Amino acid sequence: MNLVKTEGIVLGETNYSESSKILKVLTKDYGMISIMSKGCRNIKSKLRGVSTIFTYGDFHLYYKEQGISTLVGVDLKNTFLNLQKDISKISYASYLLDLTEQVLKHTENDSVYEFLTSTLEKINEGYNTQALTNILELKYLDFLGIRPILDCCSICGNQTDIVTISAETGGYICKNCYHGEKLYSDKTIKLIRMFYYVDISKITKLEIKEESLKELNEFINDYYDRYSGLYLKSKSFLENISKIG
Repeated sequence: MNLVKTEGIVLGETNYSESSKILKVLTKDYGMISIMSKGCRNIKSKLRGVSTIFTYGDFHLYYKEQGISTLVGVDLKNTFLNLQKDISKISYASYLLDLTEQVLKHTENDSVYEFLTSTLEKINEGYNTQALTNILELKYLDFLGIRPILDCCSICGNQTDIVTISAETGGYICKNCYHGEKLYSDKTIKLIRMFYYVDISKITKLEIKEESLKELNEFINDYYDRYSGLYLKSKSFLENISKIG
C-alpha cells in the first residue's frame, strides 16, 4: 500500500472490533473508499476527533485500491462548527450524506464531490438550509438518470407559455397541454430551473419566500417519490423535524 494524501469527507462510520472504525469516505481523487481508523475509539487516540461523519479535509492514508485503506491522519479543511451546533442543520446535512451515498451507486462523476462539499460549506455559513438541500436534490437528478424537463413543455416541447410544472409529466407544462395539474406559482417555476443550473460555490444571496420553498420542496419530494426508488430513513426523520418546526 502507498502512503497518499487526498481531499475527502466522511459520509458514514461503522464500529469495528473493540476500538476501531471503518469509515466511508468520498474522496476527490479515488471516489468512495473504505478506510480503517485503527484505535480511534480510544480516548487518547489522535484519530478520535477525525473519525466521524462530516470530517472534511486532507486524508493521509495507506491507500489500497481493492479493499480497505488505513488512516494515518487528517488535516481539517472545515469543521462545520456552526452546522453541527444546530439540530435542524445536522438533520438536513445527515440526509444529504445519505442521499449522496445512494447517488454514488449510479455515478462516479467528480461533480458529486464538489456539489456536496460546496452545499455543506454554504449551510455552515448560514445560508437557507432547505433551499440548499433542494438545490442539491435537483442537481443529483442528473446522476440518477431522471432529469426533469426544464427548458420546454414536457409534453409538446413548446418553449413559451409555460404555466406550471408537474412531477407526473416530468417537467414543465404549457397552457396548451395543461389539463388540471397543480398550478405552481411563476416564482416557483422559475426557481426550480434557476436552482438546477446555479453554481453552488458562487452563491452569495439566498433569500426565498416561505411559500416558494414549500412549493419547491413539494415538487421535489413528489418527483423523487415517483422516479428515484429511494427510501432514506434520514429523509423521514427530516420531514418529522420540519413538521415540529
